[in-house]
Amino acid sequence: MLPDDPEVPAHVLRNASHRILLAGYSFTSRRIADVLIAAADRGVDVHVVVDDAPVGGLSTREATVLDDLAAHGVTVEVIGGKLGRYDFHHAKYAVADDEAVVLTENWKPAGVGGHASRGWGVVVGRDAATDLREVFVADTSWNDTVSWSKFRAGRSFTPASPANGSYPTRFRPKRVPVDSVSVLVAPDNAESGVLSLLRSANESICVQQMTAGGIGQPFVRATLAAARRGVEVKILLSSAWYVRDDNRRVADWLNERADDEGLPLHVKLADPDGYEKIHAKGVVVDGRHVVVGSLNWNNHSARENREVAVVLHGDAAGAYYGRVFTADWGDGEKTFPVGLAAFVVVGVAGAVWIAKREVRFESER
Repeated sequence: MLPDDPEVPAHVLRNASHRILLAGYSFTSRRIADVLIAAADRGVDVHVVVDDAPVGGLSTREATVLDDLAAHGVTVEVIGGKLGRYDFHHAKYAVADDEAVVLTENWKPAGVGGHASRGWGVVVGRDAATDLREVFVADTSWNDTVSWSKFRAGRSFTPASPANGSYPTRFRPKRVPVDSVSVLVAPDNAESGVLSLLRSANESICVQQMTAGGIGQPFVRATLAAARRGVEVKILLSSAWYVRDDNRRVADWLNERADDEGLPLHVKLADPDGYEKIHAKGVVVDGRHVVVGSLNWNNHSARENREVAVVLHGDAAGAYYGRVFTADWGDGEKTFPVGLAAFVVVGVAGAVWIAKREVRFESER
């Protein structure tokens, strides 16, 4: 989880001996850049792709980092422009040889740097890594992807103010078994995959999201429908200034429905403890199905963006992320177990190691 353990994604990249494919929305992490440069220097084929027009524009910090990567032999490209297939390339993952790290967080200090955001992440093994490699190749093999050197010629960039918060480690990485791992990709199958999972819930749904879209958004409607059939639903939303008002409206509307109909549905905005703000896009269904990835709960994310998420199927994975959710939900409990019980606690930078397919978890802004 992040911001608790930002070392996990760097560790995965350091272990690469042949190839690294890193996909992001933005990339401003000097620490991760240094890891990629070191990999390129030892002969690893390193390829990075980021969005060409993130909200607020490409920053001077990002331009400097991408310049440095390119100067050290890393293939750096941007995706988008007039021919763009997606509104935003919003995915956050990396394939390193035969394993991959999938994140809710950006490749920036606030995310993988562990300096601000509550994020989730996971490291997965060969099968999922193969699927993600195919996504990366498909996304970088068309006319909407151009080299960084060609793109940046004559351009100016916006100022940047990187996050620099510091937070305690409460949720440590852990290896846990999973039954299987599924890859979801927007705009292809992510919306239908998440809806199918929510509609399959029999006992509980725990949602931790930066934003929940509007009251008509299909994921929001699916959680309400689940509560109406008796499923216990909890939704924890970000209280950050840029989403607070919208999230409050959704929370109030759902809580009113719950009160009027006597539903087991509870929605609230986070009171951050151990992190600055929620940036996670996580779901735990029936304590054994976990969604981790870049997919925000809005129609634009599901239908217009390139997003990547994985679904982890297994009781241990559900327990780990469920414990993190419970700690962040609060209800007055401010203590965090250690030792053997700690694997069920998920924090902003923590990681979970999943045995069967080598899956590990983590987080971002």
